[in-house]
Amino acid sequence: MEPKPDLIETAIRESLRAKEALLALRKEIEDFCRLGRSVLDGGGKILFCGNGGSACDAAHASCELVGWFRDKERGPLPALALGFETPALTAMANDKGYEEVFARQVQALGRPGDLLVGISTSGRSLSVVRALERASALGLKTAALTGEEGGPAARAAGLALRVPCRDTPRIQECHLLVLHIFSEWLESRSA
Repeated sequence: MEPKPDLIETAIRESLRAKEALLALRKEIEDFCRLGRSVLDGGGKILFCGNGGSACDAAHASCELVGWFRDKERGPLPALALGFETPALTAMANDKGYEEVFARQVQALGRPGDLLVGISTSGRSLSVVRALERASALGLKTAALTGEEGGPAARAAGLALRVPCRDTPRIQECHLLVLHIFSEWLESRSA
């Protein structure tokens, strides 16, 4: 069955409205970019985590930094998406509970001065919240990308980017745009 043309137009218009609303977060987005740059300039790395579509965004962001965003000639930037080691992920979830899977990886891989970016559209993803809390306790810098409500993830992070929207697909689209801006900012200012 073909989608109705009004569904297509409605989705595009909603996406445009959500992205236009991001202009209100210009300062927070710039702060996020500056935070990432300061971490890299200090010899740190950037860790990303999220669940479901947000896990895909975490992997995408890491790929843009380790690989490249636009400049195929620049060197790699140190970044890692947590949760993609399936045996470790399933063992930790089985033995300690899923809410600990990212926190445990932060404990193993994170160092003071690194940055953990937790991505959660609702801001209530316990595995992301626990990772942000563990990262802070270990001396990592923290940032959260959430939806409008922010939830516990926004409260647990040193810097919170709360997309002014409540619709999950539109929040995810905005998160991807913010991560692309972040990637381009870091790439354009890399040594």
